[in-house]
Amino acid sequence: MDNQEQRPVPPKPAAPPTAQTPQTAAPAAGFPQLAAPAVATGAPPEQHRRFAPILLKTLFVVVLLGVVGGLVWLANTLGSETAAPPADPGSGVIEVSPTPLPTPPALPREGVTPPDYRLGDCFKDFDPEALRSTVVACDTPHSAQLVAVFRYPGNDLYPGRESLAAKALEACQAARLAPAANDYTLNFQRAYPSGTSWESGDRRVDCYVTADGGNVIKASVLP
Repeated sequence: MDNQEQRPVPPKPAAPPTAQTPQTAAPAAGFPQLAAPAVATGAPPEQHRRFAPILLKTLFVVVLLGVVGGLVWLANTLGSETAAPPADPGSGVIEVSPTPLPTPPALPREGVTPPDYRLGDCFKDFDPEALRSTVVACDTPHSAQLVAVFRYPGNDLYPGRESLAAKALEACQAARLAPAANDYTLNFQRAYPSGTSWESGDRRVDCYVTADGGNVIKASVLP
């Protein structure tokens, strides 16, 4: 027979005592019955009613300040964007097609300075080193025509003579000439700013076609 371990059965718990509700003795005859004192629980109702409007007003002020702050930030951001500096006037591309003016100026025009030369202008007795030239109609005798222009950005540093000469050569190579150019013996002539004129704001590189025989060209050589 297997060994068996015997454990005593725990006794049943005693019955819990019966709760007895204390009884209040009835007041003696002739004496008024006193009410039990009220137990204070939390703030009086009047304080709750006063506290709710204050909380709502505070919350409204906080939200209003947030909205006003957001509008101020948005206005400052938009203002900084609209106050951005204008785009640089340099074209960054070689111009080979003239842009017609709405009202062409009367020709001939004498005493025109190089900054006022326009792509497609034709010149009588042209001298690339002259400070003033005479612009004439291209169907009248002339000796040169401006056929390509490149403008450096205004904030660029002086690139040096060799770089300017290379850019002027590039402009001449990009020029597109009309069949009328085959009727004349023409040369390309380049013009670009010196260090001094660069400091004064000159950023143009020009390419001209010129005739060695003087004012022999009688038509525009641009398409």
